[in-house]
Amino acid sequence: MEQKLDIITIGESLVEFSTDLKLSCAECMYKYYGGDALATAIAALRAGSHVGFITKVGDDAFRDFLLDSWNAEGLDISQVKLAEEQNGVYFIARPAANEKEFAYYRKKTAPSKLSIDDISEDYIKSAKLVYASGVTQTLSMSAREAVGKAFKIAKNNGILTAYDPNYSALYASADDAREYFNSVIEDIDIVFLSAKYDTVNILELDSAENIIKKLWDIGVSTVVIKSSEKKGYYTGFNGNVKFTEFFAKSVVDTTCSGDAFNGGFLHAMVHGYSPLEATKIGSIVAGLQAGKMGAIKSIPYADEIFRLYNGGRCD
Repeated sequence: MEQKLDIITIGESLVEFSTDLKLSCAECMYKYYGGDALATAIAALRAGSHVGFITKVGDDAFRDFLLDSWNAEGLDISQVKLAEEQNGVYFIARPAANEKEFAYYRKKTAPSKLSIDDISEDYIKSAKLVYASGVTQTLSMSAREAVGKAFKIAKNNGILTAYDPNYSALYASADDAREYFNSVIEDIDIVFLSAKYDTVNILELDSAENIIKKLWDIGVSTVVIKSSEKKGYYTGFNGNVKFTEFFAKSVVDTTCSGDAFNGGFLHAMVHGYSPLEATKIGSIVAGLQAGKMGAIKSIPYADEIFRLYNGGRCD
């Protein structure tokens, strides 16, 4: 690689169709792209990081839309490969502030064909940090193996690793999610957790301090717990636990806001910010993203992020 990557993410891509009307009423919808690891990649990229993405794209009518869109963003897609399977699609509607409709089609799609053959050791070694989620692990057994291989290579070469279980009953059972989590956790430096879904279903604990201590004991150095109940983040690092309030006080669409937070946080970490500073930056990214309709299309850019980050460095 001529230019060293800041971050590599591994995961699925989907085509997104969104509307502010009910799905049954919408005659036109806004087309974009989505996927949790992809949202994290774009959030870090728009914040100012050089980011690579590993996935497989279906050789169908949406192929060029996806590839051209990522090229236009400046995402490194040198490790994106084509597969004969179709691309996944989801439809999302926000007809009212507290109303959401969602339809999701991701079975037997191109990203499910990810395997260890798609993980280049040299490519992983070109990055400062490697990220993947539990959603990527749900795609297939071969995708789980790919994630495991990437984390092993990174860990063995002193490259930071980050992971979000991103548990949802739509994708996996709690037992499966726990198995996926346990299969990689010893190789992870940074963990993101949802207090509503991950900590209860996977770790079976509900105290932020106890969860963070347990993960420290395993060897995870930095833990971020996102709490919708407390409306903020618990960040555990260097023996300390700090609480940061959500940046957004009102939201329009929280789809992928947690993934956007992850991207902002990881951008900050690889650019020399402390975990607490990174939490504040991630919160701004997530808050701005959640203030508009759509997932990735609403992720903000560096100038807006750092203008709102008091005392932040715009680098």
